[in-house]
Amino acid sequence: MSRAEILGNIRRGLKRGSATEAQRQAVQNRLQARAANLIPARAQLPAAEQVALFKTMAREAAADLIELDSLDEVPSVAADWLRHNRVEELVCASDATLTSLNWAGTTDIRRETRVARAGDLASLTSCFAGIAETGTLMLHSQAESPTTLNFLPDNHLVILRTSQIVGVYEEAWQRLREATGGDMPRTVNMITGPSRSADIEQKLQMGAHGPRNLVILLVRD
Repeated sequence: MSRAEILGNIRRGLKRGSATEAQRQAVQNRLQARAANLIPARAQLPAAEQVALFKTMAREAAADLIELDSLDEVPSVAADWLRHNRVEELVCASDATLTSLNWAGTTDIRRETRVARAGDLASLTSCFAGIAETGTLMLHSQAESPTTLNFLPDNHLVILRTSQIVGVYEEAWQRLREATGGDMPRTVNMITGPSRSADIEQKLQMGAHGPRNLVILLVRD
């Protein structure tokens, strides 16, 4: 059945004819207004409390959250985590946040900057925002940070600054619209904890559709 037939059946069911120009314009006006939905009270908090809520919710979702005092600590902390988990290679994004890092002293970790491939063990990316109400990361596709880095490796390390944490999803989407001038990226990923599934015999399986481990490197700024 074609799209036109489906919409025609809906109109007949609602006892409506074809939309008038005024009705079309009313819909466009409503979409452009982007009115906010109801906002959960638990996320309407001062910035420091939003950060605290994000940390609580991310850990409840089984993310590994490591707090850092500065971005300069990322290479040594990431390398320590990889060594502890017996991972010797890291595939990195190439955005400005990552290219500014100094990896001296981590020569035992093999690093490559490229898209992720099947069989990669760990990736490192930055992200666009953290959402306090659910402990969720918002990442979007860009040439410097291919979406494959978010899902193919078994371990995903993500840099998040405390200033990037917002209370609710609506605020994260608004920040993204403002940052892109309304020209939205092709893909926006919402990541809450490592991948998991309990569809098979009600047994929890980690890494079902993506990384087994999500490591959030939370930088105070």
